[in-house]
Amino acid sequence: MIRFANPEFLWLLAVIPAMTFIFILMLWWRKRALKRWSDTELLGNLIPTKSSVKPVIRFVLLMLASASIILAIARPQIGTKMEEVKRKGSDIMICLDVSNSMNAEDIRPTRLERSKQAIYRMIEKLRGDRIGLIVFAGQAYVQLPITTDYSAAKLFLSTVSTDMVPTQGTAIGAAIDLAMESINDSIGKNTTFVIITDGESHEDNPVESAKAAAEKGIVIHTIGMGSPEGAPIPVYRNGIRTGFMQDNSGSTVITKMNPVALSEIAEAGRGKFVQASNSDDGLDIILKEINEMEKKELGTLLYTDYEEQYQYFILFALLFLMMEFLMNERRSRWIEKLKSIAEYRKAA
Repeated sequence: MIRFANPEFLWLLAVIPAMTFIFILMLWWRKRALKRWSDTELLGNLIPTKSSVKPVIRFVLLMLASASIILAIARPQIGTKMEEVKRKGSDIMICLDVSNSMNAEDIRPTRLERSKQAIYRMIEKLRGDRIGLIVFAGQAYVQLPITTDYSAAKLFLSTVSTDMVPTQGTAIGAAIDLAMESINDSIGKNTTFVIITDGESHEDNPVESAKAAAEKGIVIHTIGMGSPEGAPIPVYRNGIRTGFMQDNSGSTVITKMNPVALSEIAEAGRGKFVQASNSDDGLDIILKEINEMEKKELGTLLYTDYEEQYQYFILFALLFLMMEFLMNERRSRWIEKLKSIAEYRKAA
């Protein structure tokens, strides 16, 4: 199996046909100019040793050298062995609250940003586990299907914001139901849902959803992101804070983390409730619980032992450059001698 470690550099190969087009255009323009201002036969007599083929060969050598260098930078690799790697892990579905209340700053820098930082660190500690991400406010959406691609998980996590769900609210129950649907084929004793929210659920009955998940063997942990005292919700316009959210009477809205509701959800889901703070986001405690769970065995067919092949392309590039350097634009002496003999016989 052949792959490139840096495939983004392969786009540079597009320069070669562009340069070829420009070279052909220059040759055409030069030939046309010579025909316009001089006689072709007279010009050949004035510079009899100049070759019309060697400049083309030198250009081809330069393009081959350039292509070889680009391929070397892209780092071609060949997989020399294929083996089945067996690993054990758990299925972890993160349900992240993205409602406006997560912009509150009682957890620095904000509840949402601190949650994202905690999830990022959690991903870096995973070994063989599968992870997925659901975002929810008034509705729930699958942001990332469950996967072992941790790079993709970090990428999708970086795009999460409070603007991505148009319907406001905190539908924790909908998030749990959607998580069950999204991994319905792999639900077992090694499946965990981690709900990160401030707990202000007014949309559905999350406790009933947690009980339904627990009946299928799923463990649900909750992390309360916020403080019981609460904080105002900042309002931003074009990235600049313009004030704080107000209710219909003009009073500033204070959003408070609801530890009672989150404790009930965790209890119904046979998991733990952890209250985050500015000094501890709580995910390390949850990750410890997950690591103590029974792991399931996953078999994945992988290519291993990739060998670098870039050195061969560097060698080709040096060879082409050396050939181009040693080649001049004068005609070969042997060709000149053969031409002279032919002209002599013709004259005789």
